[in-house]
Amino acid sequence: MFMRFFTLALILPAAVAYFGTALAQDAPDSVLRGTKQFSKRVLTSGLTGPWELTWGPDGMLWVTERSGKRITLVNPASGERRVAITIDEVSAPGGQDGLLGLALHPELLKGTGNDYVYAAYTHVDESHGADATIADPKSPYRYLYAKIIRLTYDQTRGILSSPVNIITGLPAGNDHVAGRLKFGPDKKLYLTLGDQGNNQLGNVCLPVESQRLPTQKELDAKDYASYVGKSLRLNPDGSVPKDNPRLDGVVSHVFTYGHRNPQGLDFGPDGTLYSSEHGPKTDDEVNILKGGFNYGWPHVAGLKDNKAYEYARWAEAGTPCAQLRFNDLVIHPSVPRAPESAFKKRFVEPIATLFTVPSGYNFHDPACKGIDYICWPTVGASSVEHYQSKGKGIPGWERVLLVTTLKRGSLYVLPLTANGKAAAGPMSRYFQSENRFRDTAVSPDGQTIYVATDPDGLAEAPGGGTTRRMRDRGAILAFTYTGEGTGAAADDPRPVSEARLPDSDERTSAGGNGMATGILPQFTAAQAAVGKTAYNSNCAVCHGSSMTNGTFGTPLAGEYFRNVWFGRTVRAFYDRAHKTMPPAAPASLPKDSYANIVAYILELNGFKAGDAQLAAGGEALDKMAIR
Repeated sequence: MFMRFFTLALILPAAVAYFGTALAQDAPDSVLRGTKQFSKRVLTSGLTGPWELTWGPDGMLWVTERSGKRITLVNPASGERRVAITIDEVSAPGGQDGLLGLALHPELLKGTGNDYVYAAYTHVDESHGADATIADPKSPYRYLYAKIIRLTYDQTRGILSSPVNIITGLPAGNDHVAGRLKFGPDKKLYLTLGDQGNNQLGNVCLPVESQRLPTQKELDAKDYASYVGKSLRLNPDGSVPKDNPRLDGVVSHVFTYGHRNPQGLDFGPDGTLYSSEHGPKTDDEVNILKGGFNYGWPHVAGLKDNKAYEYARWAEAGTPCAQLRFNDLVIHPSVPRAPESAFKKRFVEPIATLFTVPSGYNFHDPACKGIDYICWPTVGASSVEHYQSKGKGIPGWERVLLVTTLKRGSLYVLPLTANGKAAAGPMSRYFQSENRFRDTAVSPDGQTIYVATDPDGLAEAPGGGTTRRMRDRGAILAFTYTGEGTGAAADDPRPVSEARLPDSDERTSAGGNGMATGILPQFTAAQAAVGKTAYNSNCAVCHGSSMTNGTFGTPLAGEYFRNVWFGRTVRAFYDRAHKTMPPAAPASLPKDSYANIVAYILELNGFKAGDAQLAAGGEALDKMAIR
């Protein structure tokens, strides 16, 4: 496996060099172990999905709570927190939507009258019409859109109020929403939008449109459907800057295109714009964004090297896509595909990838027991922050990028060249823990790095394998530099092949370890068919279309499902689904929908349909055993 770093350049037909150290396939990555020493403090915890973390001009940490719908201010000394506003119209039905990006006006609290704060979030907006790709009229995503609003801050009362719409009708969906929002040194707003997770999992039959550019007709109609897979540049009032790039003859909000899920965005002091982006199974990217340029997705992941990635176009399959089961490891022969080298247009290379592996790499590691994506080379790059020590911060970090990761529960430090235009060496890894790191902020003296963590999800356990028990749930962690190490700050982690199996607490949290006896599950084929539609609308984005290929939730089929649920009652499984799903709004679906979804899951796990319907809870389910 390789960590690769490159100079910023346009891909041309030429050989590409990379640097890095090849490691055994079961090694977690090719980075160096960090040697700086830090103390750790849990500043606060119990936040509902902290997503954006920003140091404000008032000396407070400003936090968006993705599913909590709140903008919260946290005192970096005491951890005391207060809610500045709750935005009730925020809708967060899944794991990647809700209250996302936050940008503070550059003149906030400077006495100019521009005490403004901008927020990006998803909400239900029927005025823009239904998403034609969503068949289920009850789907919470049918009318889901994104918007940016402007709020006014009253420092005396410590509240945000007077919301003003800046732009509405932006695309949003159940996956790859992105949503990072920043003010640039040019006093323009920059926003990232993902590709909506198309061409995979529950959205497999929808084409990726990251390469599609808006037409003048769409722009005039304020139809922003083509903004998926793009970064945007906006005036603070939401209008299109006159000096935005002209792409296919149109000047729109689009700044760059060809992106997958760019969740990280930050400016260097010279105006260089850095972004981090989630890759598929390989090649999370660190990019430098330049207006008007193409970043290659979905034709290329990382470099155009034909390594471990092909662009498979499921929507164009010879066999109707709806009849196929998505599997990006064994692609159905009727699905057209192309190697990266088939893409002939110019595009911008990443300055680093996390991480690249050769073709033929085994993406199914038995240590992860069916949760394969945790063992993939990607790390889940969730944010990026430019850092300079400026002689008073952390020695040796003269110019680096801080990249948080979801899967690895770590902070990666990428050194940059003096001009900030290229990577200057291999990454170092810090703070590895059973957490999902979401975003960072840095104290003005550069000595403390604050890290926001997810309240739940799946991550790599420090000893290898997977865990769903987060160590610091919904927390802000403070890591303060204390000195230099010896060059061996941490032991090498055990190889994944020696890792423990999924946590035994999975069975405990699912309802106990006792073995149930009883009749086999009873459900009808028609019920399972209805359940399939409901599952694809509400569950597939996290658990996967095959229930074993999800990239957020645990598998609901195969070996992992057997380890956790065989020997349990159907009622225990139904109750778990009803009480905890969807994550942002448990028990929000009709009870019959939960019963139908459970029926479909059971059918996919080999249980046979019969004449009796599965009840929506109750004692009848106690008599049925998953065995």
